[in-house]
Amino acid sequence: MVRSVEVEAERIPRWFANFADRNDGLTEVSATTDGVRAVGGNGTVAECVPPFLRLWAPAGDPVAALAAHAVAERRVGVLLVRLGGFAAGVFVGPALTESKVGSRHVQGRTAAGGWSQQRFARRRANQADQALDAAAETAARILVPVAGDLDALVLGGERKAVDRVLADRALAPLRDVPVEPRFLPVPDPRLDVLRSTPARFRAVTIHLTDPA
Repeated sequence: MVRSVEVEAERIPRWFANFADRNDGLTEVSATTDGVRAVGGNGTVAECVPPFLRLWAPAGDPVAALAAHAVAERRVGVLLVRLGGFAAGVFVGPALTESKVGSRHVQGRTAAGGWSQQRFARRRANQADQALDAAAETAARILVPVAGDLDALVLGGERKAVDRVLADRALAPLRDVPVEPRFLPVPDPRLDVLRSTPARFRAVTIHLTDPA
């Protein structure tokens, strides 16, 4: 059986120590192009996938290399969009250096029918367009000026809403920024939610396979 966990960057050395304690020591720890592979004495296998994998260049002790890679200070842009709410920020390491959050009212769905339903649908569509346009304007203000300096772009919220925002022509410079494959399904993108994202986008994903 395979199970997956996410381990915060700062906890990597402790996690490996605990893994060894729980699994009769370690018989193998090796660096690969995809991260680090560890095998416990009881046969449990841990496949560790680092964040920012395209920048992964291990040297020396694999665990130390993984820990150093995960906590390295990088400049990362974050864009979170849900229908009606949005947040854009720039992080240097775990520190938020610039940000803007906002919201626009978008009516919920209704079960009414007939012409009333059609008018409601048009009104809701217009509100959604205005909300996503506001999100694009915020991303253009916060992220586009530093696009050339970003190591990565992290996305989250609702996938369709994010895709609609990124399609805005004003955000064309962001298309050259590498996008982290891990999408963050966050709640309403408030400032506290934005501030909490480094714990997730800097985390190491570990896939654990129990012995047969």
